[in-house]
Amino acid sequence: MAVGEYVSVSSQRDTERALLKREKRELEAFPEEELKELEELYQAKGLSIKAARIVAKELTAKDAYAAHVDVELGINPDELTNPMHAALASAASFLAGAVIPLLAIVLFPQSVKVPSTFVAVLLALAFTGTLSAKVGGAEVKRATVRVVLGGAVAMAVTFSIGKLFGVSV
Repeated sequence: MAVGEYVSVSSQRDTERALLKREKRELEAFPEEELKELEELYQAKGLSIKAARIVAKELTAKDAYAAHVDVELGINPDELTNPMHAALASAASFLAGAVIPLLAIVLFPQSVKVPSTFVAVLLALAFTGTLSAKVGGAEVKRATVRVVLGGAVAMAVTFSIGKLFGVSV
C-alpha cells in the first residue's frame, strides 16, 4: 500500500512540476496574453474589470510566476506533494489498522475467529476513521460512519465470494 501511495503521489507531483514548467514557458513566451488571462481569472472570481486589471498588473509586476501559479493552477511551488510522506503515512496507517484484526485472529478460539475478526476490523475502521477525520478537520461522525460502512460492505462481499467458491470458513 505504501508503494502504491508513493507511486500515486509521485505521479501527482510530476504533474504539478509539468504544469509549473508550462506556466513558466507561457509567461516567457506570451507575457501580454498571460496578463490578460490573469485579469480574466480575477474577473471570474468576482472582481470588476478595472479592479481585476489593477490586481493582475500589480501582482505581475511583483512576481508574475507566483501570481499565475497561485490563481491559475492553485499550486504553491514551495509546497509540492511529497511522495515519501504519503508512503510513510500509508504504511503507518496500514500497520496500525492491521494490528487489531491480527490480534483477534491470534487470540480468539477457532469457533469465533470470523465474527470476532469482523468486529475487530470494524473497531479498527472506527478508530482510524475517527482519527483521520480529526486530523483532517472533517466531520467525525460522517467520516467514521462512511469508513465503517464501506469496510463492512467490503468484508461482507469478500466473505460471500469466498463462500460462493468454497474458500471461506
